[in-house]
Amino acid sequence: MTAPIVNRFLDYMHHELNRSARTVASYGSVLDEWVHFVCGDNTETFDAATVTVNDIRAFAAAQGRRGVSARTVKWKLSALRSFYTYLCRYHGLTSNPAADVALAKVPVRLPEFLVESETMAALDADMPDPSPADAVTPGNAPDAAADFTAVRNHLMVTMLYETGMRAAEMVGLEDSAVDTGRRVLRVLGKRNKERTIPIGDSLCAAIDRYRTLRADTVGTSATDTFFVRPDGQPIYYGLLNKAVHAVLDGRVNSARRSPHALRHSFATDMLNHGADINAVQRLMGHSSLATTQIYTHITYRELQNNYKLAHPRAQKTENHER
Repeated sequence: MTAPIVNRFLDYMHHELNRSARTVASYGSVLDEWVHFVCGDNTETFDAATVTVNDIRAFAAAQGRRGVSARTVKWKLSALRSFYTYLCRYHGLTSNPAADVALAKVPVRLPEFLVESETMAALDADMPDPSPADAVTPGNAPDAAADFTAVRNHLMVTMLYETGMRAAEMVGLEDSAVDTGRRVLRVLGKRNKERTIPIGDSLCAAIDRYRTLRADTVGTSATDTFFVRPDGQPIYYGLLNKAVHAVLDGRVNSARRSPHALRHSFATDMLNHGADINAVQRLMGHSSLATTQIYTHITYRELQNNYKLAHPRAQKTENHER
């Protein structure tokens, strides 16, 4: 059972800080683990005011003994720090015991992304030729559903790469937010922040094609969410992930067949082709420019690789070292 003070903090995160349900649930899991570490099964005895810095350090050490990664331990300690900051601000706690625990330095992990030629090969692959609407009869309805699914899946991959949307943003994308007339779409990002993303002519054409086929398959010209299943129900993350895997299968190794890898590819290729980093920040919906700057490290890494492969002096040095 979750301690009452923890529930109040989670309510605060959800209603006051406008954090997503997924984030709130993740914090709740960490804090439940923390309360059980301090109190065992007697969670009703939990008293946040009695916790010391040593208790926090013992919790971190226990995580390490269990083989939890340094990155995850750092995140859990950050969650505890947020919890006790809240208690100091709103519940009279006089000090934050988690504030004095140093967070371990974690090596920067560069995000996975697709090589531009791989992405182009996948997106330029032959599209299925959907059956005309007047050919859909009860006898061939399964074929119409298969045509619709193939077109939808290809569009989802294309849109992820051409807009840099997050998977959650795509799953929740409203049909009314996709405006091919104005060539823009509106997405609701983290903390319910809305941003507008421009879209190109080819993507607009693909969207119009999908909408026509969707109306024929689902039986209605409009749906609440933009991407739906053949029965008109909204897509979900697992379906989106499988769709990306299917479209990229045979063209990209498994580690990079994910919605997030396509988002990373969007940012990387934009910067490689001369986009202003502040513009990429806005398109990605990053609250901090530092997050966007990760992609400059990726582009620099690619530059280094190209240099090593192409420059004769670099090749000579590499061969000498071997």
